Amino acid sequence: MPAPVAVILAAGQGTRMRSAVPKVLHPICGLPMVLWPVHAALQAGAAKVVVVCGPDRAVEPVLPDGVELAVQAEPRGTGDAVRAAAPQLEEPDTTVLILNGDVPLITPDAIRSLVRAHDQDGGQATVTTMLLEEPGSYGRIVRGDDGTIDRIVEAKNPGDATADELAVREVNAGVYAFAAGALANALERLTADNAQGEEYLPDALLHLAPVRAHLVDDPSLTLGINDRVDLATVTRLAQARIHEAHQLAGVTIVHPASTVIEAGVELGADTVVEPFTSLKGATRAGARCRIGPHTTAIDATLGDDVSVVHSYLDGATLHRGATVGPFAYLRPGAVLHERAKAGTFVEIKNSQIGEGTKVPHLSYIGDADVGPGTNLGASTITANYDGQRKHRTTIGARVRTSVDTTLVAPVTIGDDAFTGAGSVITDDVPPGALGIARERQTNIANYAEKRAKK
Repeated sequence: MPAPVAVILAAGQGTRMRSAVPKVLHPICGLPMVLWPVHAALQAGAAKVVVVCGPDRAVEPVLPDGVELAVQAEPRGTGDAVRAAAPQLEEPDTTVLILNGDVPLITPDAIRSLVRAHDQDGGQATVTTMLLEEPGSYGRIVRGDDGTIDRIVEAKNPGDATADELAVREVNAGVYAFAAGALANALERLTADNAQGEEYLPDALLHLAPVRAHLVDDPSLTLGINDRVDLATVTRLAQARIHEAHQLAGVTIVHPASTVIEAGVELGADTVVEPFTSLKGATRAGARCRIGPHTTAIDATLGDDVSVVHSYLDGATLHRGATVGPFAYLRPGAVLHERAKAGTFVEIKNSQIGEGTKVPHLSYIGDADVGPGTNLGASTITANYDGQRKHRTTIGARVRTSVDTTLVAPVTIGDDAFTGAGSVITDDVPPGALGIARERQTNIANYAEKRAKK
C-alpha cells in the first residue's frame, strides 16, 4: 500500500482558551500544540501532511518545511475543513488519515497501528475508538450485528442520544482512516442540516461501508484540549512521556514532578537532572553531566562531564568538564572551554573563556576573549560599553587579575600578566607585566577628631 496522507484539522480558534493566541499554537512542553500531531504523522511515515487552518493562516510560520497548508475560508465544521484539503489528496487509492491539531498525544505507533488495521480490513473507513468509564460528551459508537460501526451518536446536547445510547462506553476518538476516493464522494454528500449549521465529518460515515472500529487501550492518546485545564492535563502527560524516554535512555531525573524538560532537549547517558531544573528549547547535554538543582538552561549546549548548579544559562556553550555556579548567569554567546569555571554570582555574555580558566566569583565578563589557564579575581569587570558602542577585551593565557579590577575596553592584557587589586586598567598591559592603576593612598591623621569638632 502507498504511504498515507495525513490531514490535520487546525482551523478552530478555541474560544474556551480565553486567549488571543489560536488554540493550536499554545505550547506543550515547548512545542506548539499543532506540531505534536504533525511530527507524529511524519514519524509514522506519512507521504504528505496537510494542515487545515483558518483564513488568517496563523499556523503557517511554525510548520516544518514540506508540510502543506489548506485554508478553510469559513468555520463550517469538520467536514468542510476536510473538504478544504481535498485538492491535495490526489490519489484515490491512498489512505487518508484525519488527525486533530488539538489532540497532541497521538503517537507514531498509534498512527501506524491504525493505518495497518485499515489497510488489512479493506474497509472504506476506520474510526479510532476508546472505552471510557465516563464517556461524557463523546460521540457513542453503535455497532451493527457484524461488529462494524452502524452509526456514531452525538452526545453534546440534551436529546442527542437515548438513554441506551448514552450507556454505551465505546466512543469516537476523532481519529480516522479513509480510502481517499470514498472519502471524496462522501464529503460531497454532506449537508449542514443541523442546529449549528455545520458539516460534520462523522456524518460522512453514513455514506461509507463498511466502517470499522479500531479500539485503542490508552485513552490518553486521543485526549483533546478545549480549555486551559485540559492543556495542563495534557502537558503533564506529555512531560511524563518525555521524562520516561530520557530515563529509559540512561538519564537520572531525581524528582520528575519538579523538573521541566521540553520536547527538543537531548541528554546523554548517566546525566543527572536535579530537582527544580528546567531544560528548554534546543538544549543539549552530553554524558555524565550534573544539572541543577534550581537550574534553567535555554538553547544551551553542554559537553560531557559538565556541572551546572543553581544557575541560568541562555544560549551558552560549555565544553567538557566545565563547571558553573552556584548563582551564575551565562548569556548568549558565552563559551566555556574545557574545564573552565564560572563561579558564584558571575555573569558572562558573548565571551570566550579559555581552557582551564577560572572566573570564580562576583565578576562580569562581556565581549571578551580570555585565554587558557587564566584566573580572574573577584569583582573583575570588563567595561565593554562606552555609551555608544560595544568594545572587546582581550585577556591572554595564564593572566592573574587581582580583586576589584576593571578592564576598560578596548584593552589587551598580555600572556602571564598581572593586575593590582583595585585597578582600573585603561591601557594595554604587556605580557608578563604588572598593571596597577589606582591613586596612591593618603592617610589624614586625626580626621575623626577634626570631623567631630565641625
